[in-house]
Amino acid sequence: MEQDAGIFVGAGQSALYLLPRMTNRHGMIAGATGTGKTVTARVIAEGLSHLGVPVFISDVKGDLAGLARPVPMHPKLEERAKKIGLEGYHPAAAPVVFWDLYGEQGHPIRSTVSEMGPLLLGRLLDLNATQDAILHLVFKVADDNGLLLLDIDDLRSMLNWVGENAKQISIQYGGVSTASIAAIQRGLLVLEQEGAGRFFGEPALELTDFMRTDLTGRGIVNVLAADKLMTNPKLYATALLWLLSELFEELPEVGDVDRPKLVLFFDEAHLLFEDAPEALIDKIEQVVRLVRSKGVGLFFVSQSPLDVPDQVLGQLGNRVQHALRAFTPRDQKAVKAAAQTFRVNPKLDTVEAITQLGVGEALVSLLDAKGIPTMVERTLIRPPETQMGAITPEERAAVIKASPIGGRYDVAVNRESAQEILARRTAEKAAAAAQAAETEAAAKAEAAAERTASRKTSRGRGRQSVGETLAKSVARTVGSAVGRQIVRGILGAILKG
Repeated sequence: MEQDAGIFVGAGQSALYLLPRMTNRHGMIAGATGTGKTVTARVIAEGLSHLGVPVFISDVKGDLAGLARPVPMHPKLEERAKKIGLEGYHPAAAPVVFWDLYGEQGHPIRSTVSEMGPLLLGRLLDLNATQDAILHLVFKVADDNGLLLLDIDDLRSMLNWVGENAKQISIQYGGVSTASIAAIQRGLLVLEQEGAGRFFGEPALELTDFMRTDLTGRGIVNVLAADKLMTNPKLYATALLWLLSELFEELPEVGDVDRPKLVLFFDEAHLLFEDAPEALIDKIEQVVRLVRSKGVGLFFVSQSPLDVPDQVLGQLGNRVQHALRAFTPRDQKAVKAAAQTFRVNPKLDTVEAITQLGVGEALVSLLDAKGIPTMVERTLIRPPETQMGAITPEERAAVIKASPIGGRYDVAVNRESAQEILARRTAEKAAAAAQAAETEAAAKAEAAAERTASRKTSRGRGRQSVGETLAKSVARTVGSAVGRQIVRGILGAILKG
C-alpha cells in the first residue's frame, strides 16, 4: 500500500500518491453527504499509520470507530483494488486509542480554563464585545494575582471576587460591569448543564499521548468520539481549536521533515469558522500557516470548500473533491468555487465532473515533490483496510481496556487553585474581623469598668482640682485615639492581604 512514492490514495489516468513530506502542507476533503469523504479520510489515516505517523481524527457519526477492526472482505472491495492496480490488498485493523470529552466512549480529554484562554472561552460562551472584554479582564486579574483557573468553579469564584471588589479593580484595570459578570455566570451555568464542565479540569491532556506508535512502529490513530459532542457544536469546534493552538504553542520548530509528527482530521470543519469573530479567524489562519513548521498536518473535512475562509483555504495544498449537487444557485456557486481551487487539466471539464462523480470517486490534486499541485484527475479512491461502520460497545470497551494510555486520565484531580485560595482568603478575613470585633468589645468593657472604678474613687477622694481634671481628660483622649488607630491599622492590613 505504502511505497517510496507515498500513500496510495487511488487511481485515475495514473496512480496517485500522497507524499508524506507534503502532508504537513495540509489538505481539504470535500463533498456532499454520502459521497465518500469519510472513506477517503479513513484511507489516508490508515496510510499514515502504516508509515509510523500518529493521527487524530474526529468521529462525528460513530463509524470511524471501525478503524479498530479489519474490514470484512467483500467481492466489491477486491474488484475495486484490482481495477486500480492495488496489489497485496488485505484487511487490517489500525492501532486505535479512543478519546471522549465526556469520558464515556474513551479516555477523557481535559483542558484547564487558563489553557483555554479568554478568546476561545468567550466564543464558547457566545459573549458580546463588552462581556468578552470583562472576561479578558478577569483572566488578567487572575494572572496578576497568581490564581490558577483550572475548572469552571475556579472561574466562577474569580468572577464573584472581581464583582465584589469592582471599585478597587476598576482603578487599575478599567471599569467592571456587574451586568456582564452576571451574563458570564449564566453562560457558565448553561455550559455545566450541557456537560461541558467535564472538559475543564485536571489532569489536562499531555500532547505526547497523541503522538505515539505501537510496538510494531505503526502510528496510533486517536479517534475522538464526537457523535454526542455534535449536539453542542460550539464545544466541538472550541475543543478542536484549543487542541490546534496547544500543538502550535508547545511543539518545537522542526522545519520540513520527511514525515509529519502528527496529522489531524477535522470533520464538519465548517463549525470551526461558523459565527467566529474576525479576530479569531485571523488567529486560526496564522496557526494553520505556521503549525506546519512544527511537523503537524491538517485535513479539513466538509461539504464544500466555501465552508472554509479563503485565507485558510489557501493554505490547503492537497485537495480531494467528492461529488457536489447543483440544485440551487448556492450549490452551483459551490461547484464553480470547488472547480477553481484545482490546477486545470485540459483533458477534464472540472465543473461538469464534480456533479457526475459516483460514490467513492473524487477529483484529486496532490502536491508533488516540489510542493506544486498536480493537475486534477478523476480518481477511484482505494478501498479501506478497516471496517466501514461502527463497532459494538463490547468491542470499544476491549480497545479501551488494552489502551497504552491506561487509566491516566480516568480520575479527575482537584488541586488548590483560585476557588480554594479565594475561599480561604474570605474565611481569613471573616475570622480576622470577628477577632477584631471581639477585641474591641473587650476593650470597651474594660474601659467602662475603669470609668466606674474611677468614679467610685473620685467620690471617696473628693473633688479634683482643675489641673487634675484637665490632665486626665488629655490622657484619655490621646489613649483613645492611639487605640483606634492601632485597631484600624491591623484590620486594614488583614483585610487587604
